[in-house]
Amino acid sequence: MINNTANSSNDQSHQSSVPPTRPKVLIIGAGLGGLTLGMLLHKANIPFDIFERASEVKNIGSAMMLTSTTAYLFQQCGIYDEFVSLGKKVVATQVGNERRELEYIMKFGGASALFGYESYIIARPILYDLLHRQVPKERIHMGVKITETSQDDNGVRIHCNNGAVYEGDILVGADGAYSIVRQSIYSQLKAENRLPVSDALPLPYSTECLVGQTRVLDVSEFPRLAEEDCQFMNIIGDNKPYSYLDVEKSKHDSSFNNSEWGPEAAEVFCKEIQDFPIISGSEKPLTLGNLVEWTDKDKISKVMLEEKVFETWHHGRTVLLGDACHKLNPAGGAGATNALHDAISLANYIYALPPRPTTADTDEAFVAYTGERISWAKAAFDSSSIFKTMASTGFLSRVVRFSAKYMPLWVQKRIIIQMNINRPQACFLPRAEDSGLVTPAPQPSLSLKAHAAFLSVAESVS
Repeated sequence: MINNTANSSNDQSHQSSVPPTRPKVLIIGAGLGGLTLGMLLHKANIPFDIFERASEVKNIGSAMMLTSTTAYLFQQCGIYDEFVSLGKKVVATQVGNERRELEYIMKFGGASALFGYESYIIARPILYDLLHRQVPKERIHMGVKITETSQDDNGVRIHCNNGAVYEGDILVGADGAYSIVRQSIYSQLKAENRLPVSDALPLPYSTECLVGQTRVLDVSEFPRLAEEDCQFMNIIGDNKPYSYLDVEKSKHDSSFNNSEWGPEAAEVFCKEIQDFPIISGSEKPLTLGNLVEWTDKDKISKVMLEEKVFETWHHGRTVLLGDACHKLNPAGGAGATNALHDAISLANYIYALPPRPTTADTDEAFVAYTGERISWAKAAFDSSSIFKTMASTGFLSRVVRFSAKYMPLWVQKRIIIQMNINRPQACFLPRAEDSGLVTPAPQPSLSLKAHAAFLSVAESVS
């Protein structure tokens, strides 16, 4: 009998003999994707628990752009107005040079008319807090390190470093680029000679990035902050590829050195870029060095930006979402969006499962989930790669920027539509109003509500 109470199997006082009405879901990772899935499962009255290895969440992270493609989710969950109040509308990307001159602007205007909603920039910590508040506190378990996962026809189990074992019906790996859940199921598949060759390769990266979060900036120092719309800007250096490597690498390379990724490495990186100019709107010429001065050292990190879309997203009762199955370069601003889209689709398929799903049931659901999401993830990967190239140096980068600068409006509009046409919704919540001129792309999981209702009736009759 599976412990459907979401408690450790070592804690017998919480065992329940009441038959489950929904499959029990264990989520590994309390990032944006894991929290969004938890929020949706909570709305659907599906039992779940989230396990996070960190003992606390650090209040760091860059700003991120969420387009109209996530607005339906926030509307359905009743948090859209708060999201808008916490963010700032963005209508264009500005590209400048080292002389602090604007070379061109890529406009996103008309999004509200086309898709019903605008795009917004929001600080990651603020978005995280908003989502975190939608999940009951007792369902999030911090400081839990997973050492092993296992599954069979009866359910799934996670084994923790403190000896505790948790049981459920479904295991979701939302634990990032180096997912322990992915490693576990890939080990099983590799032993069975069922893992695609590409999935067995190390996770590659070709970008090193310095990230940080300054103190609250003064409008007198950064007059552009007073603008009504968010000033989203890229400054292209003159043959200064600070963030981009010449070759693709991985953590498994013999040349990889952990000492290159600690606090000292970040400090060295800061010195390398301290004279790089920024556009603040002030008469005083400011540089990245000024931003470094206004940033606490513990909020500066040198990170590698892995890039890969895995082919295998599930095995048996275990399934992946977000960075665990597709890691995108942040230049395209699509990583968080795709994690949220994964959560919507996966929640729909879990909602449609019977109360006591067999392994065949979960496999069928996860095949459908992967089929619904993987093509969008690959498209986002390609788009992010283009934006990465645009922000880099070299001949190809100049060609991409030239094309973007002189792109006809009709081509630009077509690209914007393609980037915003996938606007998924949860099938078990009241539909968000679709007031845009551009009809959303077909979403197979949106029609699962009637199927889930049928299963519920059939279960009560039996």
